[in-house]
Amino acid sequence: MKGTSTRPHTVLAVSVSTALVLLTAGCSQDVHTGAAATAPAVSAAAPGQVSVRTSGADLTITDAVAHLDRSGDGTLSMTVRNDDGVPEHLGMVATPDSGRGVLVGGKAANGNGSLSTAGILLLSGTSVTFGGHGPRVLLHHVHGMTAEHTLPLALQFGVAGLVHFQARVASS
Repeated sequence: MKGTSTRPHTVLAVSVSTALVLLTAGCSQDVHTGAAATAPAVSAAAPGQVSVRTSGADLTITDAVAHLDRSGDGTLSMTVRNDDGVPEHLGMVATPDSGRGVLVGGKAANGNGSLSTAGILLLSGTSVTFGGHGPRVLLHHVHGMTAEHTLPLALQFGVAGLVHFQARVASS
């Protein structure tokens, strides 16, 4: 009588498991091309301010204030300085509880502060002030203000990447 061996099945299961682990590990690694990537140097001097320095980015955000009413609606005002030598785009603003700010371009159809499919354009060597007559970030039903009256934000830039910091909160 010919018996069935479990060895071929065990070898197959181990091989498949090993292949899946290697594929998963390979897919989870960041892929960088060109110059060696370095971790961004992010420094926040105080709420509403942050500086980002990497091999490809040099951004400074100042005077970041979330102007919110009782329902969490309002705007985000801030000034973003781009000194990295290449144009930058602000593509997304995230708030706590999976909230998203709505980007609105400035008065100019193109140029500094204008809105394109990539986001709000920030030309090199310039500062863009969000709020007033410039580009704006509209906030809707925002929750998550801290006891220190700050709002955790994540801003996604095309070159600088994801920047986390705290904006001050003002009642409007």
